[in-house]
Amino acid sequence: MLLKLNIADNRPLHEQVAGAIRRAIAEGECAPGDRLPSARDLSQALGVNVNTVLRSLRGLRDEGLLEFRRGRGVTVAEGADQRSVLLDRVRELVGDAAHLGYSKADLMEMIRGLA
Repeated sequence: MLLKLNIADNRPLHEQVAGAIRRAIAEGECAPGDRLPSARDLSQALGVNVNTVLRSLRGLRDEGLLEFRRGRGVTVAEGADQRSVLLDRVRELVGDAAHLGYSKADLMEMIRGLA
């Protein structure tokens, strides 16, 4: 898995690492069931602290994109490729709504109105 961070990006490093892993999943570089390199290996490859990588991995686990299994390490969750694409679209929608002056609560109300 080849991950790169953008030095010009002003987002926190853990968000950049998580974004790089999301991108790898969305583009099919990491398929469901694939095992990720260890946090230590990822941190060395990206030039960031191990704790930064671990924070990113925990966030992706909480999003349902990764699974932590004792003895198996960190693997890409089933359906993560589709979920990753959907999460990116939701983030884009939230950003667009904020740009137009809508809060997250306003956006949620709009979505509830569609159901």
